[in-house]
Order: sequence, then structure tokens, then C-alpha cells
Amino acid sequence: MRPLRTAQRRAVALAALLLTALAAVAAPSVVRAATSDEPAPPAPIEPFGADCNTLVRGSHVIAYCHNPYPDADRVRLHTECTRWWDIDADAAPVQVGPAETVRLTDRCWKEVRAVWVTHEKAGASPSPAASPSSLASPSPSPEASSPSSEARPGGAGALP
Repeated sequence: MRPLRTAQRRAVALAALLLTALAAVAAPSVVRAATSDEPAPPAPIEPFGADCNTLVRGSHVIAYCHNPYPDADRVRLHTECTRWWDIDADAAPVQVGPAETVRLTDRCWKEVRAVWVTHEKAGASPSPAASPSSLASPSPSPEASSPSSEARPGGAGALP
């Protein structure tokens, strides 16, 4: 057997050094994780919230909200009108139970600027400053499937 050359000895030494360094870095983190006094990570967030599709036709607004989850959801339709004299509307919350679909309607006198739906867990107290979860533009879009139940919170009613 012939002796290793200098370049080969350096390569073997470098590989051994890298393996030792990786083992030293990995081992303390495993030990640290097993003996840590830090609290356990929080439980994963459970999915929540009805899936809402909004439709704007002229001055009429429709939102279909379907809740595929086992917890109830409270949804509110918010309509912002384009004209300064046209009153914006924030509908009353409507509860959407598991596997349930609701229809929310509203309208402006003239054009609609924006429409969105906010969500709250059914057991939570209502918050007046909920952030929009889905925003629709006034351009027409295909109508959603037929709802299984209908709710009209403070809106103007069905389309003509």
C-alpha cells in the first residue's frame, strides 16, 4: 500500500473536521430541545371562516357565504357606495353554521365602490373595527351556486 499524498491527507483531514463541526452543532440543539424550560409551541390554528363570494351588478350587491368548518361563523356584509351622498352600509351579523350557505344582499342608490365581508367566531363578542377579508371590485363576475339558506341583514332585498 502506498502512502497518501499531501493533498489527499489534507482532503481527509478537512472532511473529518467538517463532520466533527456538524456533529457539534447538531447535538446541542437536540439536547437543548429535549431539556428546554421554554413552553411547548402553541397548538396549530384550527381552520375557521366561511368562504364568501361577492357579486356586484350595477348598484346591487350579493354575497354567498358557505361555511365548510365545524364551528359557526358570523359574517357581515359591508358596502361602500361611490357617491358622497349615498350612505355606506354595514349589515348586521348573520350566523353561518357548519355546512351552511347564506345569501347577504345590499344596494347603493347609484354605483358601488367596494364590497367586503368580515368574519367573527360565533362565540366572540362583535368587534366594530373588523378588517376586510375579501374585497370585490364593481365588475360583474359569474354568479355563485344556489344557497341552501338565505339571510338579508339590513339589506334592500333580492335582485329584480
